[in-house]
Amino acid sequence: MVTRSSPGTSPAAVLHFRYAGRLPSSLASLTGPDHGTVALPPLVAWSGLRAYDLDRPRLRMGMYRTVLAEGQRDDLTALLNRGLLLDQWPVPRTLISRHLREAWEDAFPELAGKTATA
Repeated sequence: MVTRSSPGTSPAAVLHFRYAGRLPSSLASLTGPDHGTVALPPLVAWSGLRAYDLDRPRLRMGMYRTVLAEGQRDDLTALLNRGLLLDQWPVPRTLISRHLREAWEDAFPELAGKTATA
């Protein structure tokens, strides 16, 4: 039987396992900035826009989408902010893949309940 804690053989299970392996140990470790301009490292933003103004909601959501999808554990903790992630989760959860969203919501149940848009 394949569970979300083992890679299994299906592509979906492999993706979930890969995303889950990058997650921080807790949301409290997300200590990134909550305002101002953030320049993403090239390994996270390897194409397109690299600097994001967190005070502009569309740019903030674009940055969170990129970091959630491309960032490794150290990137997640350095670039994402716990308060912003919790407050804004209903939007970025719709911008990322189902496998990525499920990995985050399985690991952090406080995110799973935040599905309605504000």
